[in-house]
Amino acid sequence: MRQDRLGYLALPILMAAACTTQARADGETIAVFTKNQTNPYFQTVRVGADVAAKTMNAKTLHYIPTKPDSIPEQLSQIEDVVVKKPSSIVFIPVDYKAMVPGVEKINDAKIPVVNITDRSAGGKFVSFIGADDYSLGLETARYLLKTLGGKGNIVIIEGVKGSLTNVDRVRGFNDAIKEAPGAKLLASQPGNYQRLQALQVMENLMQSNSQIDGVLAANDAMAVGAIEALDGANRKAQVIGINGTKEAIDAIKSGKLLASGDYNGFAQGCLGTMMAIRSLRDQPVINEIVLKPTVITKDNYKPFDVPLEQRSCPTFEEAGKLGGK
Repeated sequence: MRQDRLGYLALPILMAAACTTQARADGETIAVFTKNQTNPYFQTVRVGADVAAKTMNAKTLHYIPTKPDSIPEQLSQIEDVVVKKPSSIVFIPVDYKAMVPGVEKINDAKIPVVNITDRSAGGKFVSFIGADDYSLGLETARYLLKTLGGKGNIVIIEGVKGSLTNVDRVRGFNDAIKEAPGAKLLASQPGNYQRLQALQVMENLMQSNSQIDGVLAANDAMAVGAIEALDGANRKAQVIGINGTKEAIDAIKSGKLLASGDYNGFAQGCLGTMMAIRSLRDQPVINEIVLKPTVITKDNYKPFDVPLEQRSCPTFEEAGKLGGK
């Protein structure tokens, strides 16, 4: 993967005394926790984790709630993982506050854990790997408003109310709208990061508003749902999403979707798994990596239009060069 696509802002690196520590072992098992089976973003994370593990001669064990974003189910899965005791864990909390007791159970079991995507409100972690949701929301919304000439009727389809990603992305959306005096925010309603729910929300918004020029969706799945609703009503609007998923790239190629902010779940899965394995092998790790925003459009989508399984994970050296201290 090219360095200019990674865009990491890496904070302090914990360096071992020797720069070239040899791995003590391999074949580790990394348990990977994601939020649900329905959002394509989490599939992207899982593929990134699998690619990194395979490259480093380790293996992954995936924990995915059958009910999307289920707090009780993820807590139950934590109970299971504590018994099975994998080598390490890569963890996305379904709720950044509610899952803190679960993280503390993992800590008590002495299983190293790397936090990715949604920053946990508590617990001890080897590393945090994530992206700047506010900047993604701001820059992607700015692109839509620039395309509209800074004016028009705008609706926001939010993710899950109260989730960190949603709060920051929607704050970015709203700040971009404030920068465009000719733009009017008609409504901001939750679609819970689900395509079907967003489709239904968009249908309702169209019934209430005869003219909608732009749709700011807090993820790609909801953007696709909004597009399906627009198509069903034979109406047109510019739509943006966030995550840079395959379905978003395909929609950008076809002209259905204006843009998507790249949340780079593949890299998050890669780097979270890499840090977990490197920590087990007493190799240097990076405490924190926050990805800078990239807006994917019809002008720059080609480097992103590569099947996930064919992508390469960034190297540790690449991550370190991009702001490591």
